[in-house]
Amino acid sequence: MIEGDQELSAMIQELWDSDINRLRPGIDYRISLQGKAGDLAGFADDNDGAGLPLFTFVDENIFKKETFLAFISLLDNYESDTGEPEIVTSEEELENHKFLDSIIKSPTMKMAHRYLVRKHLSPEDTADFKKQLYHIWFELYARRGSSKPDSSGFEHVFVGETRGGRTVIGFHNWIQLYLQEKLGHIDYKGYRVNANSPQPDENKHILALQFSWKNGIKPKGSIFIGVSPEFEFALYTLCFLTSPNERVKVSFNVYEVEIVCHHYNQKHIGTTYPVLVKYLNA
Repeated sequence: MIEGDQELSAMIQELWDSDINRLRPGIDYRISLQGKAGDLAGFADDNDGAGLPLFTFVDENIFKKETFLAFISLLDNYESDTGEPEIVTSEEELENHKFLDSIIKSPTMKMAHRYLVRKHLSPEDTADFKKQLYHIWFELYARRGSSKPDSSGFEHVFVGETRGGRTVIGFHNWIQLYLQEKLGHIDYKGYRVNANSPQPDENKHILALQFSWKNGIKPKGSIFIGVSPEFEFALYTLCFLTSPNERVKVSFNVYEVEIVCHHYNQKHIGTTYPVLVKYLNA
């Protein structure tokens, strides 16, 4: 482990333990992994390792909880194609603030905030901390190839974007994946593994997968499944603010994970997602 990671791992373990809204695999949700996806990013039928949806069941009562409700309200606020300027209405801005208000109150985010204050990386005042989060996650910037602000960290990571109509970029959130699959907009094409990666497990919370969305393909994506929005937000914010590296290796629960976190101009999150290295009990 590189220096500092053990401390960060201990902090992330605390976040994990405090995530009271996390769903339990096999009880609150069930997934069907089916087959391995093909290596090519194409639409040919022989590339599809899964004839059925990924999610076979989700207890949607969880979506009535405050942080989930506030999170879901943001998912329809974005223009998915990069290059299309984002217009943020006053109503959408209000929804962004409502979401941040809801997660800042959660035990998980409070814990992350205390840690960041101790490290002199975040302001102690809650209102100032919220401004910092807004700046990192919701301020718009121009993604590659665009002259106008067309993207944000939140849109890229949690909602997903398309590039040139054929490629899906970002889209690392299970709630968006589940809701889009339910609407028929997602075709799950199977799990992704290479020679070094552990076999996926339907009862574990991290999955690498391939899927198509809005006529575009995501050749390989990696997501947490069943965790709360506040856990992901806290984890990714911690990694963004504490680590100058674009990849940080951490261990918590039964997972050794690389958190990829690309900075955009050192001010905003470009992308961030988990990559499963190994199961610690295996």
